[in-house]
Amino acid sequence: MDINWYPGHMTGARRKMQEDIKLCDVVIELLDSRIPGSSKNPDIDNLANSKKRVIIMNKSDLADPRINDLWKKYYEELGFKVVMMDSRVRKQTLKVTEAVREVCKEKIERDKRRGIIAARPIKAMVVGIPNVGKSTFINSYVGKATAKTGNKPGVTRGNQWIRISKDINLLDTPGILWPKFDNDEIGLSLAYIGSINDNILELSELTIKMMERVNGMYPGLISIKYELEGSMNESDMLLEIARYKKCIKKGGEEDIEKASKLILDDLRQGRLGKISLETP
Repeated sequence: MDINWYPGHMTGARRKMQEDIKLCDVVIELLDSRIPGSSKNPDIDNLANSKKRVIIMNKSDLADPRINDLWKKYYEELGFKVVMMDSRVRKQTLKVTEAVREVCKEKIERDKRRGIIAARPIKAMVVGIPNVGKSTFINSYVGKATAKTGNKPGVTRGNQWIRISKDINLLDTPGILWPKFDNDEIGLSLAYIGSINDNILELSELTIKMMERVNGMYPGLISIKYELEGSMNESDMLLEIARYKKCIKKGGEEDIEKASKLILDDLRQGRLGKISLETP
């Protein structure tokens, strides 16, 4: 599948981010723990190359703990401060305060040396791809609903400053992708977790490819989940799952499109288990 999705508002959002990042001390980038490589926008590295960096591996509760550890070590060795979390849990989001203060330690000490009693708040920009959970993280971190949330990409459209404490302000930004993916596997990975608009995708083909990926990393998992018997390819699996899920059209034909949506939703909501779709 040739997947590319870069709606017009992302061009403006990237331009605004490029302007606002000059005002910030640190960039907090959210990644999806199931695809920490594919969910890392290379444009962010270019825009934030002179800024302190914190990576939040979000939705770590949905990913394979063993592979989570590999990714955490991978990004720490690249020089990032890494925080693992389920952003729906406020207690976990509060770890970000400690991480931000740690990477901005030099700024804080510099302000103290200059005799600034009421130090200028640390300005942190929150960035990430669509549907990675930025708004959920911010609402949980703040402790109240300040950002719109949704289970589809493109909910946040504008930038907004949010006061976290007397010494930290957050700038929420819309989720943006980059215009051209380096390879097809990146686009597929983003589509699996819902960061690409489903309406532009051939869902049955996407689902078959997703099951191929899962079967390669977790043999037997899909067969157990959907009570499939015997050896079969992923196309036949999809037909059998449609029957198992009672996705049948009038006339008795399997409703492959409906079954595909259900399977993808099972993956996205963690009902297939703790799955990682790529390793470092």
